[in-house]
This record gives sequence, C-alpha cells and structure tokens, in this order.
Amino acid sequence: MLAIDNLSKRFDASREQALFERVSLRLAPGESVAIMGESGVGKSTFLNCIAGLEPVDGGRIQLRDRELTVLDEDAFARLRRRDYGFVFQAFHLLPHLTLAQNVALPLWLLEQDEASADGRARALLERVGLAHRADDWPRHLSGGEMQRVAIARALVHEPALVLCDEPTGNLDPARALGVLELLFEGIRTTGAIGILVTHSRLAAAYAHRILRLTPLGLIEEPGGA
Repeated sequence: MLAIDNLSKRFDASREQALFERVSLRLAPGESVAIMGESGVGKSTFLNCIAGLEPVDGGRIQLRDRELTVLDEDAFARLRRRDYGFVFQAFHLLPHLTLAQNVALPLWLLEQDEASADGRARALLERVGLAHRADDWPRHLSGGEMQRVAIARALVHEPALVLCDEPTGNLDPARALGVLELLFEGIRTTGAIGILVTHSRLAAAYAHRILRLTPLGLIEEPGGA
C-alpha cells in the first residue's frame, strides 16, 4: 500500500551533501513503524517528504498504486486532504472551534454534509473518551486531552496513512501511555498505515517495527509490538 524506494534528500544550501539517501520502506494496511535516529538526521524531513510538504531529490513514493513524487502542489493537497491524517507534538487544535468542530474539520474539507460530519466527529470523540466534552473549547483541556482530540481528528475521515511527529513529546509519561494506546489502536482498527517519528523508545515499542534513520538509509532495530 505504501512503497518508498531509494528516497534521497539533500541539504538546502549546497545540494551536494545528502541529509539521507537510499531510504526504502514497504508498509501494508494496518501496519505501523517507528522511525528513530539522532537529532538532525532528517526524521521530520522524511515525514514532510512523504506528505509532499518538501520536495525529494531522488527516489519514489507510491501510495495505493499512485506515484506521489510526480504530483503538482494542487494534486498533492487534494491527496493529503483525503488520504492523510496528521498527529503533531503541538496538537494544532483551532482555539475558535469546539472539540467536535475540530474533529469534524477534515470532513468539512472533504465537503461532507454538516450533520454527518458532526455525528462522525462525536463518535470519534466517544472512542477517545471525550464525548462529554464535545462542545467544549480546546483551552479547557489538559495536554493529554488535546492530543486525544488530535488523534480523533486524524482518524475521523479514515485516512490511508497517518503521520505522527513526536506526538507524546509534550506529555508526561502517564498521559503518553494512554495516548499511544489510543493512537495505535485507531491505526489498526481503521486499517491505516502509521508512521511515527519519535525519540522515545517507549513510544516506538507500540509500533510493529522500529527503524533507525541514518544518512545511508533505514536500519531495522529490535523491538516493536
């Protein structure tokens, strides 16, 4: 379902030295992988390349038999809207929208009718234990609660691919465990592909496989669910 072959990315300034190269990966529906590595090796950049937010300098990315590296910006934006879910360290909830509205946002962008979007959003909030807060505002939530809303938003439109960049980086260990359980359960039950970038070995252990990103590609590490 997701095939990455010989992906390479070079530093913006010189374009001569590779940030990483020869990165190849295969992932099937419902499968998740954790990407670890030293600071500065390009883990977040790797996610941005998969999301079409940064250009690649070589290689190919294919999702559902569609070649992504040849898409123009508009085509990739439409693909992201439909097939991608994102969970970030900083949550990125919109403060002027209620929790239900924040979760429904991906469905609004897909032009789903308001009643259906609201029903789906509230069902996802129930799954993450926040149905009783659906009409509340993000400012009233703890960090762990905000990340649970972000997970519901990432999964509400049943994306093919969920990209997570340090999703528990702002949480204490107890809250992080609950968030990770919800995140990976959601990826499995929706049949999405999950890619988690993290410095945390605890977080990485929830994924099926743990890989370390190096300048010369991905190296399999022990561990994983």
